[in-house]
Amino acid sequence: MSGHSKWHNIKLKKGKADAQRGALFTKLSKEIILAAKGGSPDPEANYRLKMAVEKAREFNMPQENIKRAIARSTGQGGERDIEEIRYEGYGPRGLAVVVDAATDNRNRTAGELRFLFSKHEGSLGETGSVAWMFDPVGIIEIEPGGRSEEALLEESLIDGVDDIEYDPELAIIYTQPTRLAGVRDDLRARGATITDAYLGMRAKTKVELLGTDLSTVLAFLEALEEHEDVQRLFSNLDFSKLPAEALA
Repeated sequence: MSGHSKWHNIKLKKGKADAQRGALFTKLSKEIILAAKGGSPDPEANYRLKMAVEKAREFNMPQENIKRAIARSTGQGGERDIEEIRYEGYGPRGLAVVVDAATDNRNRTAGELRFLFSKHEGSLGETGSVAWMFDPVGIIEIEPGGRSEEALLEESLIDGVDDIEYDPELAIIYTQPTRLAGVRDDLRARGATITDAYLGMRAKTKVELLGTDLSTVLAFLEALEEHEDVQRLFSNLDFSKLPAEALA
């Protein structure tokens, strides 16, 4: 099961209907800003930006907010620049965590993340402290749309694809980092419904937790997910072993 991504998306969808909407819009705006900074401000000429805008619309972000985020990427409005920063550390029960953040104040973000790690019996580490436990990968999220695992596997037999995790609601395709864009385009040409595509980290080995240990770790991960500067989160927790209620 494509556990972490599925869990993350469930959290996002829950946020559509509650007080997290403001924080969610902040995260979506930052992704739009970063995507536009890294390429053309035209979504049709910048795939990362197109995906970011589509996700913003899925969560009912007003068009004016989207336009303002794109404009900010060019330095309009006089607001502070948004930059991407990666943090690493250990959470409760020795969980290895890599956090990709987007912030206009790296000192503030580092301090707040250090507090969250410490509050949940973890510690924020130095660069490289846990990265060695992960492999850099391209990650493509796909909606199977009723297709079986066999059908999806056959469709995804593309050079550059390293592995596939199937779930009826969300499938994850792992690619070589340098092949992410090519595989993404090939899958789209084959009619796949891609909901996200990005560079990420995949744990070389995963840890299985149960009972109170699992509850403690999930509470920590959720606290990180809710921080407005955290864009993506990778850990070595084995989500495939999670009971169904943990994903609810």
